[in-house]
Order: sequence, then C-alpha cells, then structure tokens
Amino acid sequence: MKIVYLLFLGMILGLSSCMWGDTKKPKPAITTDTLTYSYHIIKQKAADCGTKPDNGCTVVKIKYPFFFKDGLLNDTLKHKLLNLFALNDKDTSLNQLTSNFIKAYDKNKSLDDRKLFYTLDMNASIVRQDSSLTTLVISGYSFEGGAHGGSEIVFINWNTKANKNISLDDILIDGYNLKLNTIAEEIFRKQEKLGPTASLANDYFFKDDKFALNQNFSVTPLGLRFIYNQYEIKPYAAGQTELLIPYAKIKSLLRPNTVVRQYIK
Repeated sequence: MKIVYLLFLGMILGLSSCMWGDTKKPKPAITTDTLTYSYHIIKQKAADCGTKPDNGCTVVKIKYPFFFKDGLLNDTLKHKLLNLFALNDKDTSLNQLTSNFIKAYDKNKSLDDRKLFYTLDMNASIVRQDSSLTTLVISGYSFEGGAHGGSEIVFINWNTKANKNISLDDILIDGYNLKLNTIAEEIFRKQEKLGPTASLANDYFFKDDKFALNQNFSVTPLGLRFIYNQYEIKPYAAGQTELLIPYAKIKSLLRPNTVVRQYIK
C-alpha cells in the first residue's frame, strides 16, 4: 500500500512540474521584444533643494528608452524630447538641456519674491511593438514660473523594417486629406456635442474657424489616435483633446500592405 501511495505521489508531482514549469527560470527580459532597449534616467536637483522632497524644489527628471541597435530611432527620440517644450534651441543633448534648465532657475530665483521652484518632467515610453511597428508616447510637464505650467504629449510611430517614422502619407492613399478631415470633423463634433453647422469661432482656436486635424497621431489597434495639446485648439483650462478615428471609418483610405493592415479585420 505504501509503495502504491509513493508511486501516486510521484505521478502528481510530475504532472505538477509539467503544468507549472520550473519556477526558478528567470522572467523574459525586455530584449525579447522586436527592438532591444533599456530605459535610461536623467535626474538633477537644484543646489538649494537640500533635503526637500522632489515635489517641493526644482528638479529635472527625464526617462527614455535607449535602443541598442537603432541609432536613427534614438536620434529621432532625442529630437522629440529636446523640442517638447522648446526650452532652448541651443541644447544638443539631454544632459545639456538638464543643466541649462537648472541654470535658468538659479539665475531667475532671486528675481521672484514668490520663491517658486521650477519643474521639468519628461517621460518617453514604448506602448506597443507589433509586426514592424514600434509606438512610443512622449509626455511631459514643465513649469518655469508664471501663472501655470504646461503639459505636452507627442508620438513616434516607427516602422522597424523601413527604419523611419511613419507619417499619414505612408499609410493613407494619395488625396486623403479632405475625406479624412471630413470624417474627423464628424467625430469631433459628436464628441464635443456640436451640431453639423455649429460655429467653431467662440470656443476653439482653429485657423479661420475651420476644423483641421494636426499631425500628432498614434497608430493603435483600434484606429488613429490624435491629440491636440494645451492651447492648440482650446484654452489652457480645457486641457488636451483626444480624437480617435476608427479604421472602419477610413478603410477606403488605407494603403495596402502597411503596418496598419495588421489591425484591419
């Protein structure tokens, strides 16, 4: 009886091992993705921070992925980060941007009797890697005195085979502009609870009071996601405006055999 019990116990343990695997195996690393990368962090506090927490003094924080074998993507990402807030067109590196931001605070702090501290917080992250497509979202907040700070969101849609940033021209057929804009305006008006002929003059900043898409978009599994940043089409208090155009609405405008086709059913 004892032998039968031991044999049964051995079978159970064997099955358990097959079902759950070896628990000592390390978890897959980031390098199993389409592009290999690691996240880098730059952080610098002003000299007068002392023991104050980060949310109580001048701090610069920048987090971004560095791609091991794609220098062009690294350069594109660096350019986006350097120009997210157009703080200084002379900055050529993120370390220089950080240093100059702290120097600007040190120079101006004695001129402001409100004893305000500055903030620069930027984060670039990979949100998706699918079949030759790597999508990054770059977000940030900057405050340099004044009434309030500012937030920005921009995207990179990277074709890993062509090694280039994807534009609307790459995924949409020639002459798409008018049709795409018309479809987008219909979605926008419904989202904003506006009638088909309601004026855009009073509450929006569109040129000539006519709706227009920008070029700040992200390729997602559901559709093209556009974002208007603060002050772009609305007052600061209204924040950012997001607009999702489902692929089903623009199926006739999509080029064949692009990175978007993987999402079309």
